[in-house]
Amino acid sequence: MGNGMSSNEDYILRLENINKSFSSIKVLIDINLKLRKGSILGLCGENGAGKSTLMNVLGGVYKRDSGKIFLNNKEFNPESPRDAQKAGIAFIHQELNLFSNLTVVQNFMIENLPVKKPIRLIDEQSIRNSTKKALEEFGEDISITSLISDLDMGHRQLVEIAKETSKNARIIIFDEPTTSLSNKEKVTLFNIIRRLSKKGVSIIYISHILDDIFELCEDIVVLRDGRTVGTDKKENLSKHQVIRMMVNTEINDMYPRVTKTLGENVFSAKNIFRKDVLHDIALDLRRGEIVGLFGLMGAGRSELVRALFGVDKFESGTITVNGNDVKKISPITMKKLGVAYITEDRRNEGLLIDKTIKANIVLSILKKLQGRNRLIDKTKEDSKSSGMIKKLTIKTYDQNRQKAGQLSGGNQQKVVIAKWLLTESKILFLDEPTRGVDVGAKYEIYNYINQLASEGSSILFVSSEMEELMGVCDRILIMKKGKITGELKQNEYSQEKILEMAIEW
Repeated sequence: MGNGMSSNEDYILRLENINKSFSSIKVLIDINLKLRKGSILGLCGENGAGKSTLMNVLGGVYKRDSGKIFLNNKEFNPESPRDAQKAGIAFIHQELNLFSNLTVVQNFMIENLPVKKPIRLIDEQSIRNSTKKALEEFGEDISITSLISDLDMGHRQLVEIAKETSKNARIIIFDEPTTSLSNKEKVTLFNIIRRLSKKGVSIIYISHILDDIFELCEDIVVLRDGRTVGTDKKENLSKHQVIRMMVNTEINDMYPRVTKTLGENVFSAKNIFRKDVLHDIALDLRRGEIVGLFGLMGAGRSELVRALFGVDKFESGTITVNGNDVKKISPITMKKLGVAYITEDRRNEGLLIDKTIKANIVLSILKKLQGRNRLIDKTKEDSKSSGMIKKLTIKTYDQNRQKAGQLSGGNQQKVVIAKWLLTESKILFLDEPTRGVDVGAKYEIYNYINQLASEGSSILFVSSEMEELMGVCDRILIMKKGKITGELKQNEYSQEKILEMAIEW
């Protein structure tokens, strides 16, 4: 596949035969990519396909082993992120590069402080004016004196974009930018990206959400296992073709099911109440059952799961595990009772980002790994960690040296899941387990969930994606304003029915 007969003058950026290895593991192999001036290019690939590594090579974070980069037809050799910034290349990361304890204007002034000559005092008025101007370009009313922590995710992202475009960026790379955005905020973001494109800014848009890629982008590049496996204009491709290139196999049924028999109630919550948050909630889980929990933003889904696991306190109500009332509800107690909780905020609550992959995987079973002298048995530790890496196909070049924060989003999620699977918990609360995860990794996670249920585990599956809940769950509970407003069984599923129970009329 190709982009037709375009000359090199049509491209602002060309990456040719880029190679990169970590230790003896080849991460990028002869990668090729071309970005047309003023266009929006979608970059697809499974988690671990090499997307972020490739962008880090372009951004001067990693030095390539071989290959060439051409920027405006001149060879470009970034030695540091500063070099990329000076060349007009900007990054909008999934985890925004803002200081939440500072104001909007303070974030703008951190890197480039205009000064008054000859005494070199900071020109604060100039900073305020340029910040206001940058924000006004996007038509959003954001006070420059607002703390970043007081802004919602959509406005934080807009501040980040405005900050980068104020530096006259010619190429902007968006890495999974909609992960934490509402639908309304996503529409705003897409309009901003289109506006930037019309003004001549070239965009690389990285996402696992193919609907977004096909809605927004003009050209599509697909990576798999560190190689370029597809490059074409959007109109020449279908979503099915892109999925097949990403995973190198046919996924005919995205939501595989297994035959299983449901058993007795193993978990019950009754009259769970927390002022202004949860209102007399009751739910049950049977052995081997997968129960979905859906609700729109602010419905209280995550708050409910955190309360059930004892992370957050509630004022009244009872919880029963395997027929026994739980007296003191806390994460330690729930874990001892065989309950696991996979949080939606994997980076801040689910992982030790600066620790190795192995350290994260075995974190939940350290006591079980102790020998007679109370020291960790290294052989057992290696065996347990390696076993989970193999079972969940976690892509790592070295579990003993690679940090969890260096993994792609999907592989980070697999590490979190691996950590809890090692506890052999039989009741699992999964809060957005596939958020920020590509289609191939999603399929694998659905398979794990089904396998666990077929082996007798009970699962509460929280998701904002109705389609995956309908595809995976035995029944779905719907929440609105801190209450469970309805329940649907498999033969009753429809998106219309779910939304009727979830929307405020």
